[in-house]
Amino acid sequence: MDLNYSKEDDAFREEVRGWLTENLPRDLQHKVLNHLRLGRDDFVRWHKILAARGWVAPAWPKEWGGTGWNATQRHIFEEECARAGTPMILAFGVSMVAPVIMKYGSAAQKEYYLPRIYDCTDWWCQGYSEPGSGSDLASLKTRAEREGDHYVVNGQKTWTTLAQFADMMFCLVRTETTERRQEGISFLLIDMHTPGITVRPILTLDEDHEVNEVFFDNVKVPIANLVGEEGRGWTYAKYLLGHERTGIAAVGRSKRELGFLKRLAAREAKNGLPLGQDPLFAAKVAALEIELMALEMTVLRVVSSEAGQKGPGPEASLLKIKGTEVQQRLTELMLEAVGPYGMPFERAYLEGSEPHAIDDEAAPIASYYFNFRKTSIYGGSNEIQKNIISQMILGL
Repeated sequence: MDLNYSKEDDAFREEVRGWLTENLPRDLQHKVLNHLRLGRDDFVRWHKILAARGWVAPAWPKEWGGTGWNATQRHIFEEECARAGTPMILAFGVSMVAPVIMKYGSAAQKEYYLPRIYDCTDWWCQGYSEPGSGSDLASLKTRAEREGDHYVVNGQKTWTTLAQFADMMFCLVRTETTERRQEGISFLLIDMHTPGITVRPILTLDEDHEVNEVFFDNVKVPIANLVGEEGRGWTYAKYLLGHERTGIAAVGRSKRELGFLKRLAAREAKNGLPLGQDPLFAAKVAALEIELMALEMTVLRVVSSEAGQKGPGPEASLLKIKGTEVQQRLTELMLEAVGPYGMPFERAYLEGSEPHAIDDEAAPIASYYFNFRKTSIYGGSNEIQKNIISQMILGL
């Protein structure tokens, strides 16, 4: 295992860094680096810029627009994007449903959907969780009954991220009731503009409309929108979640946010001294930095295994747990650093439509903190991930 970057890797990093410097819009960078909220147009604009360059889907096969980069180059690219402060490429299309369509979809589904995902013609959302079916996803109750050349879908999904903008949803539905709950589940692609779909906002503690309830009332979905075989959706769902969890560690973003935390601590006064010089707070930051360094080494080990054409070992399952714990700890220390100055998170300010007179850096921090409470839950809760790790390593 070689964790050192080669000269070719360093040259590639400089190429990516230079291109980002020239092509990342400054208004988008400002929003990301200052924890302001991004709108639909912001995400789509950056997606299309990367798509035009041919860099929006590095992990895709070249035949569908992938870059042909190896695992190390993809890691470097993600790290440089985080360092520069680019908006995220939303995972639902490029990183989640697209791999499922590539592996299990029909030729017609690939030809139609993959180009539309690549250039962001379609905005996708995820229809997995339901009231009472989150971590216990196999208990889902949304039903799809076959009638002629359509399925008729009835039920409810919840915590559906950015469904208010979505054109399409990849959705788990129950097409058959079986003794084993993981069976009888199918994977449908649903046009969100179909009659019978209602999207209802869920306003979260940070006063944001990010998640939604979605209701299906006799929604007709063509049989052609079934991915793979009927009743095998659980297999496809697990494959998709593996792709989702891979990117949740977000080491590059956490490294950037650690720098932001240190800047806050260097200027916030406590007893006449910067908070960063307080021994107790400095120890907290140092402990977090050590954890982040260990996480990065684990990521590089996984990258090294993939670069050597070896499948990632059980350590890959740790990335989601430790990555989200680091992210949450970062936001906790940021809020501790700014104290009451983090409270005024008015919507107009967080959306970048007006300046703030109190403290531009501190004002969004409470909202940022609240939002990151979710990271240990989505993509499979950390408690569930610990069960998976114990089974993989200990065979329990």
